[in-house]
Amino acid sequence: MSDERRADLGRRLTDVRARIAEACAAAGRDPAEVALLAVTKTIPAADVAALIDLGLDAFGENRAQEASAKVAAVAGLRPEARPRWHFVGNLQRNKARVVVPWVTRLETVDSARLANAVDAATRKAHDDGSRAEPVLPVLIQYSVDGDPARGGVADDGLLELASHVAGLPGLDLRGLMAVAPLGSEPDRAFAAIAAAAARLRAEHPGAHELSAGMSGDLDVAIRHGSTVVRVGTALVGERALTSR
Repeated sequence: MSDERRADLGRRLTDVRARIAEACAAAGRDPAEVALLAVTKTIPAADVAALIDLGLDAFGENRAQEASAKVAAVAGLRPEARPRWHFVGNLQRNKARVVVPWVTRLETVDSARLANAVDAATRKAHDDGSRAEPVLPVLIQYSVDGDPARGGVADDGLLELASHVAGLPGLDLRGLMAVAPLGSEPDRAFAAIAAAAARLRAEHPGAHELSAGMSGDLDVAIRHGSTVVRVGTALVGERALTSR
């Protein structure tokens, strides 16, 4: 990696942390309440290693095969590090077995069928020794507008899905994940997300995490109670689009 790229990542990280701190101050919140998840899809393992050197330890990926290779590559580059890997993309049921050996948290459970597949894959991976932990922390992906094309469970199915997930022995329900729809009014979208998260917590008090807000709207998300912001472009720069 070039010194220029390393310096650029350092400047970007400083700027993102400053934005989080400013948003928390404006909302009357402690910055320690909001975690930064670096979304590292399509960037090389060397960049992830540099971000580890800069103090980050949580990374989000959204393509199962790419992520699996990157996890192994980062382990080779930084064998002493213990990064936490979050899966933040739509996951096909038949790819659950690819993800569960290394994932720390899956943020996109949006159906009972997917939950069942991940639960079975998690228990099998623990039994065969490819996963150390017997239980996988998960978030339910919530759809603000109910559009099935973008993934996420619609409002009227949220609590039913939550009860199903909570009853699976291989999964640990930790909270909600959501994306504000493109073109939506941010305050309205994040208010709806916050209300859904509150309903979820009322039924499942341990489900206290709210993963919401990205590079363009993290400030609004923090104002509405986000505990995790998923930042890609602002942190690593523009990336070429690739197919899944």
